[in-house]
Amino acid sequence: MKKLYIYLVAGALISFFALGWLIDFFNQQTEPVQGNFEWQNKLAQGLAIQAGLQPEENRASFISQQAEQFNVTVTFKEGKTLAVPKELKQNMLTESGLVIENESVYLLKSTDTLYPDYIEIAWTPEPEQADYDVLLTLLFYGGICTILWFILSPLVKRLVTLNSAAKRFASGDLSARIVPNHFTYIRDLENTFNRMASQIEKLMAENKLMASSLSHDIRTPVACLRFGLDAALEEEDVAQIHEYLHRMEKDLNQMEDMLSSYLSFATLEQKSHLLKHETTVLNVYGQDLVAQMQPKFIKNNITGEVDIADNLKLCGDLHWLARAISNLLSNASDFAHSRVKLSAYRSDFHIHILVEDDGPGIAKENWDKVFSPFFQEQTHRNRAGKSYGLGLAIVAKVMDWHHGKASVGHSELLGGAKFTLTIPCKEK
Repeated sequence: MKKLYIYLVAGALISFFALGWLIDFFNQQTEPVQGNFEWQNKLAQGLAIQAGLQPEENRASFISQQAEQFNVTVTFKEGKTLAVPKELKQNMLTESGLVIENESVYLLKSTDTLYPDYIEIAWTPEPEQADYDVLLTLLFYGGICTILWFILSPLVKRLVTLNSAAKRFASGDLSARIVPNHFTYIRDLENTFNRMASQIEKLMAENKLMASSLSHDIRTPVACLRFGLDAALEEEDVAQIHEYLHRMEKDLNQMEDMLSSYLSFATLEQKSHLLKHETTVLNVYGQDLVAQMQPKFIKNNITGEVDIADNLKLCGDLHWLARAISNLLSNASDFAHSRVKLSAYRSDFHIHILVEDDGPGIAKENWDKVFSPFFQEQTHRNRAGKSYGLGLAIVAKVMDWHHGKASVGHSELLGGAKFTLTIPCKEK
């Protein structure tokens, strides 16, 4: 929006000053300057000189003859008939003469031989100046409107584009986006709309996927409960009934864990505005996270390693970043054979956090799917048996909150999977 403000101010300044200067300059070039009557001056000067050469008694008739010959209103006047101060009379001897304006314009000229008598030329100027001023005024405001239209027309076009995209999105086309354009004043607004649309589309997709996954996954424990209940009702042996009840309790626990995980993931987006950004030393931060995972590492006979420079710093919501990294460490410990490594490095304006293991890795065709909610590789079941495919989805969501990115690949160092969290940082 700053670009729009700058262009509006610049347009107003150009309109008022540049247009005003151009019109004023044009007006000065075309409008006759008061007292600058070129042909009248020359005619009056010549007639005054010729009249001065005539005898005094013939001067009036000589001028009268010249008036008829040149078809102009010119007369010979005696100086005593001119009722003006003596100082003004002296102007008749100057090159520009003495100009008197009333309804008509009178140019009075004399010479040293003719003075105090003088020659008078009279004419009525054409009343065109008023219309000319109206034309200049219209040109001035027309120029202002043209410049402002030129400046604001891209804004109107982009607003129409934004309105069209919003209507398509509201009608159900969740893929509606605004194509970036260099000539726009509302780039921030357009980017905000695109981010909002992408977030809504993603949430809608997650809700649909969650509904379908929940309806699919809950059928098994519900069927087991139904089978156990029917069997318990038909069974007469008390010990066998207790066995059925014990199995039903396990099914209920599984359903409870499943629903708890699903609801926890569903409410994650409500917590995105509660992020609290802090700065910490990444090496110490990573050491603490690996230390928290030690009980699981020991249980799975895994060695956890940390390789982070002492001067590297991390800025973000430390609670959610810890959860994302812990999810990666937990996943790595589930599939690693013996080693899990946490490392980090910096490149330009990004911090890269890596979690690698020496397990079987992830098939390349699944690299784009592992961060989707409820996705699980069929060949890599979680050892704990309570994975619902939400751990990596939470990692991706935390990265979205931090305007970062989560990716997966092959670890050249350990041979297993390599997860990378890329987080932007302000200071270089």
